[in-house]
Amino acid sequence: MILKQLYLESVHRLADAGVTEPEIEAALLLGHVLGYSRSQFFLAQEQELFPQQLSFYNTLLARRLLREPLAYIVGEQEFWSLPFKVSPKVLIPRPETEELLEKILVSVRQNGLPPGPVLDLGVGSGAITVVLARELADRQVFGVDISLEALGVARENIGFHQVQPRVFLLNGNWLTAIEHKRRFALVVSNPPYIDGPAMATLQREVAFEPHCALSGGADGLADIRVLAAQIHPVMVAGGMFFMEIGADQQESVLKIFSSFSEYDRLQVHSDLAGLPRIFQARRC
Repeated sequence: MILKQLYLESVHRLADAGVTEPEIEAALLLGHVLGYSRSQFFLAQEQELFPQQLSFYNTLLARRLLREPLAYIVGEQEFWSLPFKVSPKVLIPRPETEELLEKILVSVRQNGLPPGPVLDLGVGSGAITVVLARELADRQVFGVDISLEALGVARENIGFHQVQPRVFLLNGNWLTAIEHKRRFALVVSNPPYIDGPAMATLQREVAFEPHCALSGGADGLADIRVLAAQIHPVMVAGGMFFMEIGADQQESVLKIFSSFSEYDRLQVHSDLAGLPRIFQARRC
């Protein structure tokens, strides 16, 4: 079959299945099978696929038509303009989390940080860990995750991006893996924060992602409460904490952290869509 014909048929099938941006997804999936960049793909429209290529593609397309995320099918997701390996053992890195990192780095450039390493709580694929290690090249970065399988994926990404000499991964439930000693200058987390009712209405693709990395309990705040109680004992004075939150959680999160005298300068920043999504606090 000619590539152009297969592409057009795929776009229609993906659209009928409810996949958003079917043109982009069809091109990416075909490009993955053929080993082509997007520009190479559109220059090869008259190419005929070999039977084995067509068979492999149809297998992958069938998975996407069932709404399995494209990133899991191709095994990779771009984040911070870098490639990251992903699998159903980890959340797929999202653009909103890039905004979290941008806010952190702007704050560090403008205000600096006290001496001490960085801590990423809930490592997942390792995307945040890797970016922090690359951008804050003078700091050690520690990463914690409760899932050994997620840590395995993170370890591969850390190795691929060659930051392993300064990155240390630990297995544990939030701060249980960390000695309660005040040493971290920066703590970052993208915790589970989706509430029970919202979990029942998520896109079909999200059902393929690890439930424990999404669900924040009945009100979405269960893990955030734990973090508020556990983070301040491991932070140095003047250390900063940044966290991604749900767009409707601003008041609740501010109330939770304001109940601890160890924090000050509580603030919530809006994302590019104008939604309050990035929380920050300072350790007194």
